[in-house]
Amino acid sequence: MGQRKDIDGSTGVPTFYGSELRWKREEAGLTLQQLVEGSFYGPSHLSEIERGTRRMPAELAEHVDKVLGTDGFFRRRCEDVRRAKRRGHASYFERVLEAEKHAETIEEWCPTLIPGLLQTDAYARAVVRATHPLAPDEEVEEKATARLARARLFEENHKTPVYWAILSESLLRQSIVPPDQAAEQWEHIAGLARRHRIVPQILPWNCGAHPFMLGTAKIMTFPDAPPLVYTEALHSGDTIDDPGLVKEYRRSYDLLRAAALPPEASLALIEQAAEDGRNGEQRV
Repeated sequence: MGQRKDIDGSTGVPTFYGSELRWKREEAGLTLQQLVEGSFYGPSHLSEIERGTRRMPAELAEHVDKVLGTDGFFRRRCEDVRRAKRRGHASYFERVLEAEKHAETIEEWCPTLIPGLLQTDAYARAVVRATHPLAPDEEVEEKATARLARARLFEENHKTPVYWAILSESLLRQSIVPPDQAAEQWEHIAGLARRHRIVPQILPWNCGAHPFMLGTAKIMTFPDAPPLVYTEALHSGDTIDDPGLVKEYRRSYDLLRAAALPPEASLALIEQAAEDGRNGEQRV
């Protein structure tokens, strides 16, 4: 075993936490695989935690404390890491913020808004300002910037997850921003689709009853961790990892997708909405 480097306490909280974890693991003479043995997580998941690029789930921290005999240290420090990583986001969103970066697939349904991962600057600021009408400009700026940073997931040099979004046709008809900004928003989504970064589908306004008439859903799967579902209300959110409930959400989403227009037809509607916005028009 090579000589260990001293841990630099001046680094960020997630990096310091990961370095301490790696030091304790190596001190115990364990490999990544040996440390995760008996948990639901893979060695790559633990490796990213050690590098400070991924949060430590509470259940994994408890497992690590038990194996390393660290008397609950890593479980207690989880909150410090979470606070450091969620700047600009609500506390209930922290698990999703981390999960998006490591997901293998993301499937999303948000009936009344364009999902955060797809929002442009103008659209994001309109949403944040509407949700927090009395907030100082600096707070709106911080929240909007944090939201836009999530969209780096779709940059060309990033390993993009398979992202599938089902959008209600009502979003094409009732924009929350002026026509020129709406055009920019729809062109952004169309551009991502044309570059094969995402697959959007439009759910027709007259599709009738469907399984997701109530609620939102973001379904995420991972190569090295169990799947998650995230649902959100106005001022709260819930992350679900119960296998039975995740399976129910999965089934409902598949039925919703079956009721949506095919990707090609959906893209045509999105591009038409962008064209209408550029001409100062709105679909009716």
